[in-house]
Amino acid sequence: MLVNEFDYNLPEELIAQMPSASRELSKMLVMDKISGDIEHKNFFDITTYLTPNDVLILNNTKVIPARLIGQKQDTGAKIEVFLLKNTQEKLWECLIKPAKRVKDGTIIQFSDKLQAQVVGRLDNAKILVNLIYEGDFYKVLDTVGMTPLPPYIQRQMSDEEIKKLDDKRYQTVYAKTPGSVAAPTAGLHFTDNILESLKNKGVEVGFVTLNVGLGTFRPVKCENILEHKMDSESFEIPQSTADLIKKAKAEGKNIVAVGTTTVRTLETAFTKHGCITACKDFSELFIYPGYEFKVVDKLITNFHLPKSTLLMLISALSSRKNVFCAYEKAIEQKYRFYSYGDCMFIQ
Repeated sequence: MLVNEFDYNLPEELIAQMPSASRELSKMLVMDKISGDIEHKNFFDITTYLTPNDVLILNNTKVIPARLIGQKQDTGAKIEVFLLKNTQEKLWECLIKPAKRVKDGTIIQFSDKLQAQVVGRLDNAKILVNLIYEGDFYKVLDTVGMTPLPPYIQRQMSDEEIKKLDDKRYQTVYAKTPGSVAAPTAGLHFTDNILESLKNKGVEVGFVTLNVGLGTFRPVKCENILEHKMDSESFEIPQSTADLIKKAKAEGKNIVAVGTTTVRTLETAFTKHGCITACKDFSELFIYPGYEFKVVDKLITNFHLPKSTLLMLISALSSRKNVFCAYEKAIEQKYRFYSYGDCMFIQ
């Protein structure tokens, strides 16, 4: 299977640079995963599609302000650090720009409460740093860090304006567990009112946590997609959610995943353990056409980058033909794409 089979052309003006005026006002393309039939709705219509026969599973990870701007302690040179993954205690894998300016032992000053010391370089161009701080790390980070945004979001705004907007809108309303460097964007459309309406309707809701890394959105660069290797991402399924899913499956209910991160969490857990069980683990599962889903029946998801593993995943849930026809319709109807864009409901 070739990566070019998952390529498409998107007009640049359809890449969403800002969130919708209100979360629930995003457009929603509803697609039947078998027939490919399409309806054009708004996200608030999700309350008319889900029934007590559906169980909604969301990823409650919280995006951390992982983008840090500092100065080399010895020269004052500007250095940008992008935190990626906490490996142990105060050690973090990160990206640094410009990487050539730092050597082992270099100290980068972000504020009087936070510093980083370069420890070493990893094989994958990532750099290992030891963070120096006292007290609650995430409280310290909130004072100096900025929400990391994908490179396709380019706006003429000050850092202060960006922080004020994205600290709120590039975060789901149910975000709880800090650790992601990118938002599980399908969840950005939900409001407290929509969740409450669904619960009142009899739709049960459960949560998992998968800490989203940059690899989730990384295009596949090898010609044959079978040669691609997913980055490892940590996840957790609590006992309450495992029990909810087991009960739902026994009763013949549908599992509705919110976002591809939720899909990979559930499918990885089943693949590794033979059932959905409470666990803490790591996902490196690559889902592409031909994959047989064990847990997920329906999916709420945003529109994805060409040649991305996310586009391959949704093509596996439906078919490549159906997905690409839906994308063509979305482009014709001027849907907004990517992180701050509109969404699909694949049922």
